[in-house]
Amino acid sequence: MGKTTAEKIFASHLVDEPFSGTKVLRLDVVMCHEITTPIAIADLMARGKDRVFDPTKIKAVIDHVTPSKDSKTATQAKMLRDWARRHAIKDFFDVGHNGVCHALFPEKGYIRPGYTVIMGDSHTCTHGAFGAFAAGVGTTDLEVGILKGVCAFREPKSIRINLNGTLPKGVYAKDVILYVIGQLGVNGATDRVMEFRGPVVDAMTMESRMTLCNMAIEAGGTSGICMPDMVTVEYLWPFIENEYPSKKAALAEFSTWRSDDDAVYERVLDFDVSVLEPIVTFGYKPDQVKPISEIAGSPVDQVYLGSCTNGRLEDLRIAARILKGKKIAPSVRGILSPATPKIYQDAMAEGLIDIFMEAGFCVTNPTCGACLGMSNGVLAEGEVCASTTNRNFMGRMGKGGMVHLMSPATSAATAIEGAIADPRKYL
Repeated sequence: MGKTTAEKIFASHLVDEPFSGTKVLRLDVVMCHEITTPIAIADLMARGKDRVFDPTKIKAVIDHVTPSKDSKTATQAKMLRDWARRHAIKDFFDVGHNGVCHALFPEKGYIRPGYTVIMGDSHTCTHGAFGAFAAGVGTTDLEVGILKGVCAFREPKSIRINLNGTLPKGVYAKDVILYVIGQLGVNGATDRVMEFRGPVVDAMTMESRMTLCNMAIEAGGTSGICMPDMVTVEYLWPFIENEYPSKKAALAEFSTWRSDDDAVYERVLDFDVSVLEPIVTFGYKPDQVKPISEIAGSPVDQVYLGSCTNGRLEDLRIAARILKGKKIAPSVRGILSPATPKIYQDAMAEGLIDIFMEAGFCVTNPTCGACLGMSNGVLAEGEVCASTTNRNFMGRMGKGGMVHLMSPATSAATAIEGAIADPRKYL
């Protein structure tokens, strides 16, 4: 019987099985940011275990509130900064070099097919786009990962999600994953790996695949996974070209992590995306979704474009094509936060930043910021935001505020009209 990608990774990284079904895995990458890691650092220090298992396998960044907005967030940043220096963690990204973790770390080439990856952040599932097993963990698991380089998991079963057909004009990866979550429900993939397959995924860029996997957690998934292929090789080639004689050789090795043809899944779901409209959330859960035709015209106060879901260069290009030569509605605040410094620089070089600013957007430094209601775009009570982020529960972007999740294209059209709008009319 064949194995899924997740099963192959578990088998190759297994260190111990202390209880039936509980598997301790060797970790390839432990990622850290300034919100959850300082708690782990403080506890390790209190226990006299202020050590790291391997500083070359730890990647750290200050990204959630940057630059720090007050004494508390400055203290959190200082704890991470001092810890990184103390343990000679070279892959630490401070103010001026930092970006949103789940965009920055892939951009640096830190994730490879077959890797095991953890972070104290629920959207760590993003990195499964490379054919890795990547999962968000709690403080205790993060501490153990930092100290010992291992983490315990119940081996998850996989749900295969076949995405068939062709994406229509104006429909993107964000629309697809919102639709899938709407079909599964917020608990539909709990403790499962969501394996995205099919011609639609094969045709996607790595950026779009990361958008798919990023929101696996919103259906309860432990990790999202895409099959590594030549698209993966091309994305990683600048970082691996000295490790393989050719791209073909890299592909051959990466392909060993692909699920076998006779792998067994808990469920197999088939979706034809050819008939999809742009999708938007309407309530306070990511499975509460509607096609644009059923929600267009709902007014908003703010449009936010950024985050680990949709703050990459591909996303900025999509939105800029719609915004070029236009102004956002006078009733709307537009905020753009490119996800990394490189994305920001590339967007400037392509003239995208000018397009956003001429349209009336405020462009901020790379940060998670408004996505979790901490800085750079927090909502007032009763305000509504059209957002390219990933989570929309009550108060997520500010106490009493409401968030409609949508694609960069839909957010750009919404900014122009001051109300949720169909991007297809602008394409």
